[in-house]
Amino acid sequence: MADIVDIAVSAGAFSTLVTAVQAAELVETLKSPGPFTVFAPNDEAFAKLPPGTIQTLVQNIPQLTRILKFHVVSGRFTQADLAKLETVTSVEGSPIPINCSNGFEVKNATVVAADIAADNGIIHVIDTVILMG
Repeated sequence: MADIVDIAVSAGAFSTLVTAVQAAELVETLKSPGPFTVFAPNDEAFAKLPPGTIQTLVQNIPQLTRILKFHVVSGRFTQADLAKLETVTSVEGSPIPINCSNGFEVKNATVVAADIAADNGIIHVIDTVILMG
């Protein structure tokens, strides 16, 4: 198996996320033993952001880092684990609401692929970039 970053790179649907993680210097963190649960926005999720948002974030590394950390939770949580919870706390420190009553949603995003196992955690692919606030 591979770590979270290697899986994201090899999947081919996360080039924007991988670029953002590199810009925020979070590659080493996401390659560390963890474990982490990552709500990974795919490229289509990033494409939904208003034009210029990604460029603005890449120029504002502290804000980019906070947003990326909002997509990561310490620990390994499968969809079944998350279904028992109302919220989880991101490594950024904010709560992320979980809703499994009708599908699988985290905050304002729908999970389109769940429980992708990595050596150092688990990935849930989401269709929307989740923003804090």
